[in-house]
Amino acid sequence: MPGPSGNGAVTRSTLRQQIAEALRDEVLSGRLQPGQEFTVKEIAEQYGVSATPVREALVDLSAQGLLDADQHRGFRVHEYSVHDFRGMVQARGLVTDGMFQALVDGDTRADHPRIATALAGVRRRGEEAQRAAAAGDLTVLIGYDLRYWRELGALFGNPYLSDFLHRLRVQSWVCTVQHLRRLSDLRGVLWAGHTELVDSLVRRDAEAARAIVHAYNAHSLELIERIAAG
Repeated sequence: MPGPSGNGAVTRSTLRQQIAEALRDEVLSGRLQPGQEFTVKEIAEQYGVSATPVREALVDLSAQGLLDADQHRGFRVHEYSVHDFRGMVQARGLVTDGMFQALVDGDTRADHPRIATALAGVRRRGEEAQRAAAAGDLTVLIGYDLRYWRELGALFGNPYLSDFLHRLRVQSWVCTVQHLRRLSDLRGVLWAGHTELVDSLVRRDAEAARAIVHAYNAHSLELIERIAAG
């Protein structure tokens, strides 16, 4: 049985993760704006916790590229440019290209019973994401979209690439939220090809899967560049 200090460490670690996730959601929702500054003390008071797990959570988010740390002024929400977004899209496209090929002709083939069952779960996540996209509900869409890609990435069997893709997806949403929130109506604007992508993988059609994602990436870039240009 672990002693009290062990339990305390687990509790602090859990609190650190909870605070990091809550702040990440604040950034993704647009409630924390790009460039907005805050201190460890302010966040600790907001959540009614001690400074230590807050500082650790903020350092974690800085390492993920969501916050910038300033030794004298605390932290601020990182401001991504359209150029940054273009690089993110290119990077995640390279990852998914390899992932899709592995899912159709490697050890993680899409017709394997375990993979097929997991893909069915990913598809359900995609259905929820599509409903949110059709309704123009950005907050709900982001939540389901991140789960969708995280579960799809996990099927690739390489946790390093899966974590890298998830981080790129989060950073991409942080970058796009600041632009998409400028539009009053997002119905029909947001990508909703989640189930079509899963279906192509179930058919073991890597080329179709790549074509879907490449079209999605082109759509995203065109949309963000157009909004940024006013």
